[in-house]
Amino acid sequence: MEYRSQKIAYWYFAAALPLFVLQVLVGLWLAVNYTFTVPQWIVDVFPFSTARAFHTNLLVLWMLLGFMGGTYYIIPEETKSEIYSEKLAWFQLIALLVTGVAALIGFLFGWTQGRPLLEIPMALDFVVVIGALVFLFNVGMTMLKARNWTVIQGTLLGGLVFLALLYLFGIPFYRNLVIDWYYWWWVIHLWVEGAWELVTGAIMAFILMKLTGVEREVVEKWLYVEIGLFLFTGVAGTGHHYYWIGAPRYWLWVGGIFSALEPLPIIMMVFDTMHHVKKRQAKIVNRLTWTYAVGCAVMHLIGAGVWGFLHTLPQINYYTHGSQVTVSHGHLAFFGAYALLNLTIFYYAIPKLKGIAAYDDSRGKIGFWTMCIAMMIMGLTFGVAGVLQSYIERVLGMGYMVAQSYMRLWMGVTLVAGVFFLAGLLTTVVDLLTVRPARAEAQA
Repeated sequence: MEYRSQKIAYWYFAAALPLFVLQVLVGLWLAVNYTFTVPQWIVDVFPFSTARAFHTNLLVLWMLLGFMGGTYYIIPEETKSEIYSEKLAWFQLIALLVTGVAALIGFLFGWTQGRPLLEIPMALDFVVVIGALVFLFNVGMTMLKARNWTVIQGTLLGGLVFLALLYLFGIPFYRNLVIDWYYWWWVIHLWVEGAWELVTGAIMAFILMKLTGVEREVVEKWLYVEIGLFLFTGVAGTGHHYYWIGAPRYWLWVGGIFSALEPLPIIMMVFDTMHHVKKRQAKIVNRLTWTYAVGCAVMHLIGAGVWGFLHTLPQINYYTHGSQVTVSHGHLAFFGAYALLNLTIFYYAIPKLKGIAAYDDSRGKIGFWTMCIAMMIMGLTFGVAGVLQSYIERVLGMGYMVAQSYMRLWMGVTLVAGVFFLAGLLTTVVDLLTVRPARAEAQA
C-alpha cells in the first residue's frame, strides 16, 4: 500500500462480502420455492416477490460497493496522490449501507415502488443518487487536483458520470406504460451493461498492468475500444428489449446483434495480455488474482457473450423472452462480468492493505473453482428449465403451472448447485477476511 487513503477501500470490501453471502442465501430460498411447496404462513410473511427484490437489490448494492472500493484503491496509485476527501468516502459508504438496510426492511412492509428490479422507494432513490454524486465528486476532484491524467482515469471517470446519470431515468413514473418501460430498460440494461462495463474495464486494465507488468499501451488500446463500443453499441444493444414494449420490429435485430459485442474489449484485453506475458516469459507472482482475472474473461465471454448472443437472437428471443433462459443468462453474465471482477480486485488489494506481500492461496483456489463449477451447473439447469418452459407455454400453449411441474426437477438440481456455490463463497469470504501470509514469507 503506497497511499494512506487507500485504506478506505478495505471497508468497502468488508461491507460488500457479507452482502454477497446474504444475496446467495436469499437466492437459495428462491430455489426452494421453485422446488418445494412452501407453507402458506411462510409465504404470507416472506412472499416470493419480496425475496426476489432482496436478491436483486443485494446484488446491485454489494457490486456497487465493490466497484467503489476498487476505485478508491486504484485512484491514488493512478493519480499518484491521496484521495481528495476520506470523510466524503466514509459518508458515501455509510449512506449507501443505511439506504440498503432501509430498503430491505421496507420491502418486508410493502414499502416499494412495485416495479421489478427498481423496487426501492423514490425517497431512497435520491439517497442513492446523492451517494453516486459524492463518489463522482470525490474521484473527480482527486483527478483534477493531481493533473496526472491516464486513459484508465478517463475511462473510470466516464463510467462514473454515466453511473450517476443513467440511474436518474428510472426514478420518475411515466403515464404511458411503454415510455415507463423504455426508461426502465435504460437503467436495467444500459446502466448495468454500459456504465458498469466502463468501470470494470478500467479496473481490469489496472489489475492486468500491476499483475503482469504488461505495457500500459497494451491495455489502454482496449479501453479505447471499450469506450467506442459503449457509445455505438451499448445504446443500440439495449434495443433487443424494445420490441416487447411496443417498439418497431427492427429493434429485435439491432439489439440482438449489437448487444453481443459489449463484452469483447475486456475479453480481448485479458487474452492480449496473456499473449504478451507468454511472449516475454514474464513471471506472475499473484497467481490467484491472475486466475480470477482470466476466469472473469472466460465467464464473461460465456455468460454475456455466447449466452447473451444466443438468447437475444430474434428467432430465439421470440420464445424465450422472460423465461428461465433469461435467468440463466443473467446469472452467468453477472457472475462472470462483475462478481469475478470484484473478487479479482479484492484478492489483489486486501493482502496489500494488510501488508502481506505473498499470501497463502490454497483456500482461495478451492473457493474459486467451487463457485465457477457450481455457477456453470446453475446456468445449464436454468437454461434447460427455460427451454422446457418456453416449449410448454409458448409452443404447446399449456398453462404456467403445468410448465412449473416439468421444471421442478431442474430447479432442484439448481438448488443443490446453489448449496455448493454457497460453500465456495463462504470459503472465499473467510479467506479474504483472514488472509494468511504464504509459508515462505511467514517463516521469514
